[in-house]
Amino acid sequence: MTKYIFVTGGVTSSLGKGIIAASLAKLLQGHGFKVTIQKFDPYINVDPGTLNPYEHGECYVTDDGAETDLDLGHYERFLNTPTSQENNVTTGRIYQTVINKERAGEFLGKTVQVIPHITDEIKRRMTLLGGKNYDIIITELGGTVGDIESLPYLEALRQLRMELGDHNYCTVHLTLIPYLAAAKELKTKPTQHSVKELQESGVQPDILVCRTEKPITDEIRQKLALFCNLSKDNVIEAIDADTIYEVPILMLKEKLDQRVIKQLKLKSKSAPELKAWREFLKNLRHPIYEVNIGLIGKYNELPDAYKSIYEAFVHSGAANMCKVKVIAIHSESLEDPEKLNQALKGLNGILVAPGFGERGIEGKIEAIRYARENQIPFLGICLGMQCAVVEFARNVLGMKKAASTEVDPKTKFPVIHMMTEQRNIKEKGGTMRLGAYECKLSKTSKAHQAYKSTLISERHRHRYEFNNQYLAEFEEKGMWASGKNPEKNLVEIMELKGHPWFVGVQFHPELKSTVETPHPLFVSFVGSCIRNKKI
Repeated sequence: MTKYIFVTGGVTSSLGKGIIAASLAKLLQGHGFKVTIQKFDPYINVDPGTLNPYEHGECYVTDDGAETDLDLGHYERFLNTPTSQENNVTTGRIYQTVINKERAGEFLGKTVQVIPHITDEIKRRMTLLGGKNYDIIITELGGTVGDIESLPYLEALRQLRMELGDHNYCTVHLTLIPYLAAAKELKTKPTQHSVKELQESGVQPDILVCRTEKPITDEIRQKLALFCNLSKDNVIEAIDADTIYEVPILMLKEKLDQRVIKQLKLKSKSAPELKAWREFLKNLRHPIYEVNIGLIGKYNELPDAYKSIYEAFVHSGAANMCKVKVIAIHSESLEDPEKLNQALKGLNGILVAPGFGERGIEGKIEAIRYARENQIPFLGICLGMQCAVVEFARNVLGMKKAASTEVDPKTKFPVIHMMTEQRNIKEKGGTMRLGAYECKLSKTSKAHQAYKSTLISERHRHRYEFNNQYLAEFEEKGMWASGKNPEKNLVEIMELKGHPWFVGVQFHPELKSTVETPHPLFVSFVGSCIRNKKI
């Protein structure tokens, strides 16, 4: 029978439930179990696809086209296995399903209520992946215990414990042990209140993971065990780490995996060695090279908006034995020529980030011009590729008013235009070109050198594409389509001849980069930045 682990959080948000869930999953994977993780978010949006990055960070896209929470990126980066539509569920999706059933008459005229109808749907979703041959399913509950939005989920957990039985169910509660500098001591009272709040919902944590900036003493463990009604061995220290990728090693030392295995009465198939993981951490901590790469975007004050890009640089940096220093540069600041030269001078590479809308576009275009004219390695992602096309059209092909129709619907030179199948779509949620599509690479391209393959599959999230009517003019002047979708002949990759490394991609390579398989394009890009610095 599939075993279920639920990760809840208390005291404050942003403690790292996703990292703890992913770390635990990695360790259990090392024991030989088939594991997956799912995220349940309490907000009423159906998915994060329509949320502003300021609200919720980046929108992570899966192979099957689901727009999901950024924590699914952590799951994939740690486990090195893809997630799907079923791995992220929101309150909006729960209520939408129940209301659709009510409209179809499936409840036989009964009054539809939170209990049992909403909680039944939550339980159904929580156990849905159980039919896919997983040994263990870890469910992260978004939000914090005590939030009114979380109450139906906690009630569902209470019911599931009775239905599944104690040894098929485990609750891991992540909480905070704050350090008061004035008193020079760690305080357990917030955690006690958090656990009490959880217990009032009928849920008793089996394991307590304590986020702390100072080591917790044996006395504190004993005190928490006494007041929180669990074994002292099940009080786990989660001390602050230099990098999120150290957390699995810390949890291994704290025996979190062993405590969970004991609770679920499982028999380990092997001991987690984490050999590749330790090698990655070694390379990360002891780089030979260092490069400065400018990340040109319009949400730079919010790193979570480009979370997967930052993590892809960590992976590809370690693969190159290189410390990648990412310098976030707001694209709007680059519209002033004097500020542009000052901001970009000394960079070893430039990445122009994805995004939507008109704001900051001209700054991105100017940054690309700087990279092209100064022979600086350049990677453009989605909108970044489209801006590279516009820049080349304006400054090389002489199409001074060239633009994307997203920015200028009446442009005389629509080198980027809306995809044909997108033109009659009015709804915003889940309607873009989403998910994995194939791309055929030219054997003479930089992309082929990176991937070492002629056929790849990458994830997309866009409505606009390169206008093939202009392709001949571009290729005549040296910017060519090195990758195309074989089914619809859509341009997926544009490269610039005669440049050390200038690649724009319509897809999102950052979404498939993991610790154990760094994305080849990022690895190649960072390698070119190292060579550029040497020159």
